[in-house]
Amino acid sequence: MSVRILRGIVPLVGLSVGVAYAQTPFDTELAHIQQQWAVVNYQITSKQEKVQAFETLAAEAHEFSTENPQRAEPLIWEGIVLSTYAGAKGGLGALKLAKKSRDVLEAALQIDDKALDGSAYTSLGALYAKVPGFPLGFGDDNKAQEFLSKALELNPDGVDANYFYAQYLCDRDECRDALRYLQRAADAPRRPGRELADEGRHREVMELMAKAR
Repeated sequence: MSVRILRGIVPLVGLSVGVAYAQTPFDTELAHIQQQWAVVNYQITSKQEKVQAFETLAAEAHEFSTENPQRAEPLIWEGIVLSTYAGAKGGLGALKLAKKSRDVLEAALQIDDKALDGSAYTSLGALYAKVPGFPLGFGDDNKAQEFLSKALELNPDGVDANYFYAQYLCDRDECRDALRYLQRAADAPRRPGRELADEGRHREVMELMAKAR
């Protein structure tokens, strides 16, 4: 999803909480979706294969959230999968997926806005920052800053909360101000069970840090 429609939506939140030891069916499925997201997002290079893999994972994430309507975590991950699916797909279909991601993430906030260290706020902030505004889309810089700031309030040392706030600043030509958030992201503790996601996000942090400097 590049400038064509959504001004370059990037892979969304890898999330702050890894599932190190899957002890229940819920934990097992959550860990599976997290791990598959990292594989598709960071290891599949073919656009066609990536789109197909995200389509399959989006269906699985939706089934998971439907089976657990009282839990925010599955909705958060459904929203993340949908947003990165949109980024991989591009075009008009990407905007439809982004809107669906927004709706799912907002539903997660209604259940538990602090779930996964407030990662729904991070994901929503990134969406509002990247999607074009009216009349094409729902993008809104003020809402983006509001959500991203709330994410930092809930998880000040999280890799994703800091990375996406830094990206928001750089996209608005405030890269020098972004450096302290990028340093926090670089220093964030690695998450058990999320090694692939952390490795990919760390590369993105280093790339943005080089640009900011």
